[in-house]
Amino acid sequence: MADRGSASRPPQAHRPVAQGTAGLTLVVGALGVVFGDIGTSPIYTLQTVFNPHDPHPVPVTTQNVYGVVSLVFWSVVVIVLVTYVLLAMRADNDGEGGIMALITLLRRSGAQRGRRTTAVLAALGIFGASLFFGDSMITPAISVLSAVEGLKVVEPSLESAVVPLTAAIIVVLFLVQRRGTAAVGQVFGPVMIAWFVAIGACGAAGIADHPQILRALSPSYALTFLTGHFGTAFFALAAVVLAVTGAEALYADMGHFGRRSITRGWLFLVFPACVLSYLGQGALILADPANTSSPFFLLAPAWGRWPMVLLATAATVIASQAVITGAYSVTSQAAQLGYLPRMRIAHTSESTIGQIYVPWINWLLMVSVLTLVFAFRSSTALAFAFGMAVTGTITISTLLFFYVARARWHTPVWLIAVGATVLLTVDLLFVAANATKLLHGAWLPLLIGLTVFTVMTTWQRGREIVTAERERHEGPLREFVDQLHSGQVPAVRVPGTAVFLNRGKRSTPLAMRANVEHNHVRHDHVVILSIETEPVPRVPVNQRTVVDDLGYAEDGIIHVTARFGYMETPDVPSTLATLDPAETEGRLRPDQTSYFLSKIEIRRGKTPTMAPWRKRLFVATSYVTADAAEYFGLPRDRTVIMGSHIEV
Repeated sequence: MADRGSASRPPQAHRPVAQGTAGLTLVVGALGVVFGDIGTSPIYTLQTVFNPHDPHPVPVTTQNVYGVVSLVFWSVVVIVLVTYVLLAMRADNDGEGGIMALITLLRRSGAQRGRRTTAVLAALGIFGASLFFGDSMITPAISVLSAVEGLKVVEPSLESAVVPLTAAIIVVLFLVQRRGTAAVGQVFGPVMIAWFVAIGACGAAGIADHPQILRALSPSYALTFLTGHFGTAFFALAAVVLAVTGAEALYADMGHFGRRSITRGWLFLVFPACVLSYLGQGALILADPANTSSPFFLLAPAWGRWPMVLLATAATVIASQAVITGAYSVTSQAAQLGYLPRMRIAHTSESTIGQIYVPWINWLLMVSVLTLVFAFRSSTALAFAFGMAVTGTITISTLLFFYVARARWHTPVWLIAVGATVLLTVDLLFVAANATKLLHGAWLPLLIGLTVFTVMTTWQRGREIVTAERERHEGPLREFVDQLHSGQVPAVRVPGTAVFLNRGKRSTPLAMRANVEHNHVRHDHVVILSIETEPVPRVPVNQRTVVDDLGYAEDGIIHVTARFGYMETPDVPSTLATLDPAETEGRLRPDQTSYFLSKIEIRRGKTPTMAPWRKRLFVATSYVTADAAEYFGLPRDRTVIMGSHIEV
């Protein structure tokens, strides 16, 4: 899809603004959705670092414990606080964040800067978005597994029940997705507040028993660990990165809650609670190295371990819910921008536009998550795979941010160079450390990312080929209208309004041409409607439509361009109802309107437009395309579908 840098931008009123009671509500909402993933990282991070079954184990010594805890703390500061909260969240696309927003900003800047560089970075961004799908599969598996594994701490005999119980929770989680998060969203915030208070209190109690652990807050311990024991520290980074999982969610969900609300929630509750938990776990390990088996749950008093397991399970379900919803959003945005086929999308909330349900993605994720649970069977085994997805997305987001900062804000080159060098060095260290786990599971998110990336780029290329071939079959629209007006193409006018959906106004809709040439009829009012997806989240209603009379003011044939943001679902009848009769050459009659769709069957041809295997993939992907009538909100009883086929 071509970039439209001049597209109308929604007013700033779309951005959530935290003020007074409404601001507190946004903060609570953000705590319930945004921080679920990163807030449950303390369950498995230190346990994974000191996992004795790791192919590169970290010995449990006093010096290593201080070094690891310090590394965890400063990794969270550099990646979450600096990279995302202080920097990346300033790069918004009309209030929306996330890697898809960065891709849109890149495409906008492509007209002023090198197109080849922009295309390469945009492709890199698409790969980052593809890695997010791997994250969406791994997060529910590792999060719920890590919580349910708390059963082994409170009752060792229940170890055999961990995997079946995890699978049952995941099945229920995906089965209720179609109901949406609106009904349960009100309790998410309070549950997560209880979670952060609980882990912070347990951490504080652990620190009280061994206050010397507070020394780990000094960066000298992290630097000494890295420089003095680089081999050990380097391999430890593959697990330390688990402390920043979910950082991308802070950025991606910015449009729903606003930068200020997310920043406040992070600074005043989430960050302190997580730091206290990590410090407390470090103190517990110093007291007895045997506690590395499950330092998070062992940090809780004996009487509180059952409640902590239940609370952890609720928190990890919420974390899973957030990343699943994120997968729906990325799918929707990618489809709107032309990287995936149009899929059936259900909005599950009247008040929150971001709460959507994509059935095809839901069932794909459920099967994938269950496969991971039964294949890996423990959170520590899955951790090897998890880190690569996280580090890959973070590194790509950081790189794209600095390009956007230079291209759009004209930030001085020296400042870009300094900031990028520091942050990307940290990111690439994590990537390199996780690369050492390729044979132990890190290949999985890369495989998922490459697969999704291949599907998305193949669909984009195939879509371009089909569009060009379709325009060749359809012929110029202006020429066809001229022929109708002059009588060269005879057609009897019949009462009513016909709406023909088309990809633009350069070519004639296949259904319209067939109706005239084969049936020799045309309606009194003919509306040729093109849907355009703008690279902005939402388009204001007063900027929704543009009407063109196609050169003749009284012939009853008009072209309407309807513009929607990539986070909106087009509703054709409602859009047409907003048109001014003075612009449409008479009043349209909704009760007499017929809708015509041109259904294209895609076949593999012999023309060398793509590699044969990509042609097969493109044709196979086309089968998941949603029904156009349902997607555009067309009434079934007045929709006519006319078929044709195109070879790629």
